[in-house]
Amino acid sequence: MQQQQPQVPVLLLKEGTTETKKKDAQKNNITAAKLIAQILKSSLGPRGLDKMLVDPIGDVTITNDGATILKEIEVQHPVAKMMVEVTKSVDNEVGVCMQPLLWTDIEEHQRKQ
Repeated sequence: MQQQQPQVPVLLLKEGTTETKKKDAQKNNITAAKLIAQILKSSLGPRGLDKMLVDPIGDVTITNDGATILKEIEVQHPVAKMMVEVTKSVDNEVGVCMQPLLWTDIEEHQRKQ
């Protein structure tokens, strides 16, 4: 009879990547979500300000549309990327960018904690 060895999960991470767990991971995710919300906050509403976005080639885009801003920025954090993708999906399906609702929910959740 062979003795079964416990299976250890295999993680494939890029070199130099760190792993964050529990409260630290939660804080990191909340910070990423708050940064995305902060980027868009000043462009919302009737007094929303325009943002000037410059891509790596040097092309300039000036807009106060949240969907356009999210399409143009490069996001690396997994949670922030997920939020951008959700907003893009909603914008594609509904035709109206719904990020104000998402960001408002995040801010309300933060106030409660």
